[in-house]
Amino acid sequence: MSFLKRLGFFLVGLSIGIVFLSMFFKKKSDETGVSFCYLPNCRTLKDIRSKQLQYSDAVQTLLQDKSLDTTDIHSFLFEGDVDFGKSDTKSSPCKTYFIEGTINEKEAVLKVRNCRSKAVVEAIEF
Repeated sequence: MSFLKRLGFFLVGLSIGIVFLSMFFKKKSDETGVSFCYLPNCRTLKDIRSKQLQYSDAVQTLLQDKSLDTTDIHSFLFEGDVDFGKSDTKSSPCKTYFIEGTINEKEAVLKVRNCRSKAVVEAIEF
């Protein structure tokens, strides 16, 4: 058997295996709710979402005035973009992140202090 024929058989088998493997992992991730976050933005937002979320007094007044809702903040933590240039990622014990996104069709920046056991939303700037 020539090299090209063996290479063809190998590539056909490899492609079939990749298709089955991708279907298996997609089904597994849908059932368990597991998401794969490899990029820093996704990992940071997932880490903040996994902790108990608390609000500062300034954010509490926005929530009480009904100009902002907690679902807006949660959707912001799913779809926002972390600005690592402005963020303080090396401080201890809590890191400060600036997350940019939209709330109620307005551009906003969310300042979040991410500690080991909790995340505190400190400010929202429109």
